[in-house]
Amino acid sequence: MSGVAPSTPPELLGSRRSRLLGRLRPSGLLIAAASTILVFGTIGYVIVTSPGWPRVQQSFFSGEQFLNSLPIIAVALWKNIQLFLLAEVFILALALALAVMRSLPGPAFFPFRLTAVAYIDLFRGVPSILVIFLLGFGIPGLRVPGLTTDPFVWGLLALVLVWSAYVAEVYRAGIEAIHPSQEAAARSLGLSRAQGLRFVVLPQAVRRVIPPLLNDFIGLQKDTALVSFIGLIEVFRRTQLEAGNFNFTPYLACGFLFLVMTIPLARLVDWLAARDRRRYLAGVAR
Repeated sequence: MSGVAPSTPPELLGSRRSRLLGRLRPSGLLIAAASTILVFGTIGYVIVTSPGWPRVQQSFFSGEQFLNSLPIIAVALWKNIQLFLLAEVFILALALALAVMRSLPGPAFFPFRLTAVAYIDLFRGVPSILVIFLLGFGIPGLRVPGLTTDPFVWGLLALVLVWSAYVAEVYRAGIEAIHPSQEAAARSLGLSRAQGLRFVVLPQAVRRVIPPLLNDFIGLQKDTALVSFIGLIEVFRRTQLEAGNFNFTPYLACGFLFLVMTIPLARLVDWLAARDRRRYLAGVAR
């Protein structure tokens, strides 16, 4: 019918409200509240009526110990934030270079593709803690004159090497998602292959992969705690020191601080993914 704008089917759009709360109808809210109270109430009842609960409560849920250790542990968190921010800068650059190398066409670029594939397979296949140990203990053990033995530097390098392999695959997925016609259009306008990649393909690819990139950086935030195993006094190592009297409440304080860092970033990922989905469905509806 003329004059009627096409619309996207409701089954594609889904609810415009948060899927966590359903459609937010009154009856739905009551059912959600009742089921939540039932499930978590049952779990809580089983825990607090267990024979070992008094000992667990004393060892893990001491309010006084939590409040005393939280400020001390929070100060040590700054070291993790430094690791995360520095590593992120280097990872974004190295991973993009690896993704571009792996995407280069033609037999002349085979050595570059082979190098990128070997790097990605190696550091995705080796556990992060093993790389941290090898660099943190192995390189300083060589006693090369002028070479630093600072665990911060070697922990940072290990995180960059490992996570660049993961992020490179995210970039590569974004590059391969760009239709070849985009590059062909750039070439028809007189741009070289390198210029087409730089000004046409990469900007679109990077925009598409922002949500999965942020997901990877949530994992990177948590992996900064692994550097404690080579002697760096960061938040996890400080937590171990605070829990030296066999009270494990400081570990809850450490987990709380990581949640404060990661949950906002996780919600940002959800918002970006939902925004991209709405834009895609709006384009389909036109």
